[in-house]
Amino acid sequence: MKKENSTYNNILETVGHTPIVRLNRCVPQNQHNFYAKVEFFNPGGSIKDRIAVSLVAAAEKRGELNPGGTIIEATSGNTGVGLALVAAVKGYKAVFVMPDKMSQEKIDTLRGFGAKVIITPTSVSPEDPRSHYSVAKKLREITPNSFLANQFENPDNPQTHYETTGPEIWEQTGGSVDIFVGGAGTGGTLSGASRFLKEKKPSVKTICVDPVGSILHDLFYYKELRTPPAPYKMEGIGEDMLPKNVHFEVMDDFVQIEDKEAFLMCRDLLSKEGLFVGPSSGAAVVGAVKYSQQFKEPKNFVIILPDSGNRYLSKAFNDAWMKEVGFLDSPLQLKTVSDLVRETKSEQNIISVTNSAKVMDVIELLKKYGISQVPVFSEDKKELIGLIDESDLLFPLASGHIKAEDPVLNFIKGSILFVDWDDKLQKLAELFAKGYVALVKSPRGEMSLVTKIDLIDYLGGKN
Repeated sequence: MKKENSTYNNILETVGHTPIVRLNRCVPQNQHNFYAKVEFFNPGGSIKDRIAVSLVAAAEKRGELNPGGTIIEATSGNTGVGLALVAAVKGYKAVFVMPDKMSQEKIDTLRGFGAKVIITPTSVSPEDPRSHYSVAKKLREITPNSFLANQFENPDNPQTHYETTGPEIWEQTGGSVDIFVGGAGTGGTLSGASRFLKEKKPSVKTICVDPVGSILHDLFYYKELRTPPAPYKMEGIGEDMLPKNVHFEVMDDFVQIEDKEAFLMCRDLLSKEGLFVGPSSGAAVVGAVKYSQQFKEPKNFVIILPDSGNRYLSKAFNDAWMKEVGFLDSPLQLKTVSDLVRETKSEQNIISVTNSAKVMDVIELLKKYGISQVPVFSEDKKELIGLIDESDLLFPLASGHIKAEDPVLNFIKGSILFVDWDDKLQKLAELFAKGYVALVKSPRGEMSLVTKIDLIDYLGGKN
């Protein structure tokens, strides 16, 4: 692993000895200390570089991988990048099998290393022949001189973290770590590092953050599945099967994390702490903060931030994607009718007519005020009847089907509704989709007519 104050024979020697950084603005300002082990400092951008180097070295030592051979692995991306890095330095070929929910950046990165990438469906069981686990095992069977890294079962995975990640945390914190927090995908990081830390200090608690939809939480607490596995957006943590490298005996508690809170914290870590990390890092921080709430006495938390945010530019850091999946509220949910009216319209008594008005009256109003629509009220002005639009009058007048003296009663459309001042713009959008126009009264009593064009103009100005 990394040598301090020295030159290196190749990039693989720079793996490890990542920094620990105090979190300040993304966590509560209370008696606890939250420290992040920042693993994107590894050359491949994630904590998986550690096991990539070790797994290949151990395979070479045992004669399982020979010169000119092929490295095969089922991966969520980061282990693949680490193994691709090793393959590039050592001259191996590489083939990786990934579920289709993984980010395009991970796929492109692997292909950039010259690796072959095979995409498999996410929504199948681990035993299904189409799963990324099954496909990787089959490739190993049919590919001569190949090595399946098998990070989920290979004991060299947790052993790597027992020998590197755990000792680094102990040394960097001077043994002051109280609570160790991270996610479990293969389980190697938590299982290995936790075993080392607990040997040094038995009181250290290890907390696993688990996405809602993963089965690990149920298996830890109940030894059985009580909630069926379900899809989730986080990558690299959580599982739909129990890997052999998840060692529950060195874990003390689990905290379940929703996708939305993980992705939002991931963005906060960048904007408030300057840490460009992925959603699993966000999940770990959210989990640490939640778990800390039960302690009154000060605790030192060490949180694993597994990878770089550059793997998630098309997802976590893409506003359009975040809105599409409901993690970022669009202006339709955040803004109200009052926001639109204040910004796009001057509050004034709206121009309207009663149902006894004549066509000529409406035409004069449209011309005088440069408007295209007029609400129609009952004679006592207490009931909103509907709307007259210039298009309702133009063609009938031009064709001679109506006269200027005719009453407007026959041309009223029942396509106008009142909306409240504090209604969300989402309600407006839904009304407009059905062909309605909206009328709103401000707290001071002024009325405004709001149309689809008004909403488009407002949202356009926001974007």
